[in-house]
Amino acid sequence: MTRITIDPITRLEGHGKIEIFLDEKGEVANSYFQIPELRGFERFCVGRPVEEMPLLTNRICGVCPEAHHMAAAKAADAVYHVNPPHTAKMLRELLYSAFYATDHTTHFYALGGPDFIVGPDAPVAERNILGVIHKVGLEIGGKVIQMRKFGHSVVEMIGGRKVHPCTSIPGGITKILPEHEREQIEEMGRWAVDFALFSLQAFRDIVLKNPTYLDLILGDIYTHKTYYMGLVDERNKVNFYDGRVRVVDPDGKEFCKYEPKDYLEHIAERVEPWTYLKFPYLKKVGWKGFIDGKDSGIYMATPLSRLNAADGMATPKAQEAYEEMFSTLGGKPVHQRLAIHWARLVELLYATERWVELATDPEITSPDVHKAPTEPPTEGVGIVEAPRGTLTHHYTTDERGILTKVNLIVGTTNNYAPIQMSTNKAARSLIHGGKATEGLLNMVEMAFRAYDPCFGCATHSLPGQMPLEVTIYNKDGQVVEIVKKFC
Repeated sequence: MTRITIDPITRLEGHGKIEIFLDEKGEVANSYFQIPELRGFERFCVGRPVEEMPLLTNRICGVCPEAHHMAAAKAADAVYHVNPPHTAKMLRELLYSAFYATDHTTHFYALGGPDFIVGPDAPVAERNILGVIHKVGLEIGGKVIQMRKFGHSVVEMIGGRKVHPCTSIPGGITKILPEHEREQIEEMGRWAVDFALFSLQAFRDIVLKNPTYLDLILGDIYTHKTYYMGLVDERNKVNFYDGRVRVVDPDGKEFCKYEPKDYLEHIAERVEPWTYLKFPYLKKVGWKGFIDGKDSGIYMATPLSRLNAADGMATPKAQEAYEEMFSTLGGKPVHQRLAIHWARLVELLYATERWVELATDPEITSPDVHKAPTEPPTEGVGIVEAPRGTLTHHYTTDERGILTKVNLIVGTTNNYAPIQMSTNKAARSLIHGGKATEGLLNMVEMAFRAYDPCFGCATHSLPGQMPLEVTIYNKDGQVVEIVKKFC
């Protein structure tokens, strides 16, 4: 049996590889999307004070520390049974909206975008952010950089640092927003709305007007019919920071809607021996293997999932973009995985509009930003929508607030089963007769890239040993010894 290995896979956060096995006829017999790295946050957080978690867990990843910061803060609120003041919640959500806009910009232009803007068959050296800038021009490249600068500036103003924010604590937030900073945030937010509208137009012009790309989106190669998950507000509109988790079935009908504290009634995780990452599934449907359809408990949690699971967007321009997307793609739910890129831009617009809404709310500069906990700590769950999917933090403490148990189900973990299905289907659809060009292998990678996976924080299972290689040099830079373990 012939073996094709894509290692490392590219344009993602973290590490991963794809193993493809061909039969004697050169057809794909099977493939595996493997995660070879292990992170131990669930384990080494045990024994720490729960109030440290918003600072500890945001070190899991430099790409989306804001997501872990917020989920941890909400879980800590629940542990102490404290409801933060309204202004504190708004400040948290304002920070989070700016982060979302920055993160979605990064993925569209730097990680996913090169496949569409430069082309899936373009030379490897051109299929990157520099190739995108060369194709679209320096002016647009400058806008991308400006968008990221503005987003990080808002995170710093509210969160204390551009990366790894530090101001959310049990009961609220430690920093009041002064008026002069509010004015700057509003101005940057209005610019960001225009940037989001520009990005949606760029998608229309570059992708939707290209028949080849449109065929890729609508074709069967990247299509799966699964359940869809997303956080919604009281009107069933998309919300990134707060609400209840809603799941719809492959026909778009509501399957369940639950409060964060009830997540274990609905979600279970399966372990396979060939990867360090677990496979969540809907407990009330059950694990049926890597298959789609109503009888399989596999669900997806992505920008497209959130739009499929919701009844609409909570801001006007985003609602128009939402309606345009579903109208163009034939109605809800949309099962084509490459449409996640389009949904991400709809969310980019929502995030920037919400940014402006919050920045112009008269209460956003109120000094009432913290409520001191008064009840003994016990157990709590915090859920936010990370850009990559629903993020759950679950903490249990002793009477002193020292953690005795930590469970994390991060955005990418939710999507691991559908990613495995997508890469496997793409490999089977594209590789025939043993022929696997670099361009075809990149199209296999496109199957996972749409999910914007982050494997820096998603790996929690330990079915085997983690490979380790240490090279020891002397003062002259010469190799003295190489020590290997499990390699």
